[in-house]
Amino acid sequence: MPELSPREAALRGRIGAYVLHARRDAREVTAPARAAFLARFEREVDPDGVLPEGERRRRSLAARKAYFARLALQSARARRADRPAASPVKVVVGTNDGLDRRGTSTTEADDVA
Repeated sequence: MPELSPREAALRGRIGAYVLHARRDAREVTAPARAAFLARFEREVDPDGVLPEGERRRRSLAARKAYFARLALQSARARRADRPAASPVKVVVGTNDGLDRRGTSTTEADDVA
């Protein structure tokens, strides 16, 4: 087989994934990976397997939430670092046109009718 360029290899992989998901249910295909990922948190909180099932499940759920919260924090920091510095906000004073947010008059002359 001739050597593929990175672009061709990516395209071939994409085609293979489309064929796989056309023939099989995606949840079925990824079930072993999901199970291994979730088992990681159970091993983290109870490496010796001594906790009762309910307690192990409760702790692993908390560990999983902490994991995703850390990811969210890292993501927010990365987005903030990539964002250009905000330009200063210009505040204009004295532009009241006599209307509030609803378009109702705020002048005293209009209130006396």
